[in-house]
Amino acid sequence: MEAMQRKLSLMGEQARAAARRFARISSSKKNEALQRMAQALEKRENEIVAANRIDLQAGELKGLSRALLDRLMLDSHRIHEMAEGLRAVAALPDPVGEVVRMWTRPNGLQIGKMRVPLGVIGIIYEARPNVTVDAAGLCLKTSNAIILRGGSEAINSNRTITAIISQAAHDAGMPEGCIQLVDTTDRLAVDVLLRMNQYIDVLIPRGGAELIQKVVLNATIPVIETGIGNCHVFVDEDAEMAVAERIILNAKTQRPAVCNAMETLLVHAGIARQFLPRMVQKLEEKQVEIRGCPITREIVPQVRLATENDWYEEYYDLILAVRVVKDLDQALEHIFQYGTKHSEAIVTRDYRRARRFLQEVDAAAVYVNASTRFTDGFQYGFGAEIGISTQKLHARGPMGLEELTTIKYVVYGDGQIRE
Repeated sequence: MEAMQRKLSLMGEQARAAARRFARISSSKKNEALQRMAQALEKRENEIVAANRIDLQAGELKGLSRALLDRLMLDSHRIHEMAEGLRAVAALPDPVGEVVRMWTRPNGLQIGKMRVPLGVIGIIYEARPNVTVDAAGLCLKTSNAIILRGGSEAINSNRTITAIISQAAHDAGMPEGCIQLVDTTDRLAVDVLLRMNQYIDVLIPRGGAELIQKVVLNATIPVIETGIGNCHVFVDEDAEMAVAERIILNAKTQRPAVCNAMETLLVHAGIARQFLPRMVQKLEEKQVEIRGCPITREIVPQVRLATENDWYEEYYDLILAVRVVKDLDQALEHIFQYGTKHSEAIVTRDYRRARRFLQEVDAAAVYVNASTRFTDGFQYGFGAEIGISTQKLHARGPMGLEELTTIKYVVYGDGQIRE
């Protein structure tokens, strides 16, 4: 334990020093570093794929689920997407130093609110090696140093990626130690990170409910909680069925192993008998296992009976819970009871019900006639995201550049003193 503490303390000291040196680095230099990081990823794609292959093989031997293996896998397309994410971040305005408001007091003092970095950010995450790139890029752009602790499933991928992008950033003039990886699978490292108050300003956990709860309950450092995604789509009685079918298939099957995939389908009783047989058939053609309420099973007898646990479940897989509800009120009540405040959608042509859904659903992202799969930093125009916050302080939803800053007050005077 002492050896681990010494190792991580050294990383913390380097990160602290890097965060301080960031104050002297211009936006153009940071953008150049991001471009070089993107180029390096693409140039050394074969190294990344080779390292990732080792992780995938180890994951298969461990019996990782299909969903986890999908999140772990990197190929040429995904590496190119990571590089494009860095380029998109480089193209965005730098929020650091922006004065978001300024006013003058009667005594002549000019008071402003300026965006500044958080400082040192620690991120603890599971089998998503793309998070390594997204988080590092966003933190570099916002002049934050970052300490990354990925899951053991992706250790080889993360080592290779971090070595590539940190070297590219350093070559472009970024502070040494601004991007660091905790290069161990020892779980003691997480216990130490949770209490590194003297070095880390904020922790961000990304992963399953168990990881997030461990960080939230044990950290002595402020935490921005990225929540699990038990996401719902409610098909109203006034929905256009073709639109509903397209949204449901996308929300469930386009990439089921992510937090913004739909886990529960709610269908208005007024259209259930007309809508569900065709919808279930289309889902089953995509290999989706359906678990339905008693009314759903009465309409489509071949589906499995859903248990109470199914309404709470984030499957990360081609499994879908289906419930028939009598009206919008019951749909809202179901989402209130079982939802995780991540992403919720309604499919309807009724303006008043759409407005009610937007106003009454308590979630980070609420959609009308669109897939929950859009809850994503890149899709929102942020270039990438460091996570999707389901809490309300200090950030909520996909966390991009602005969410990785805080403010300080800057005050200009010409000799004023307080009487």
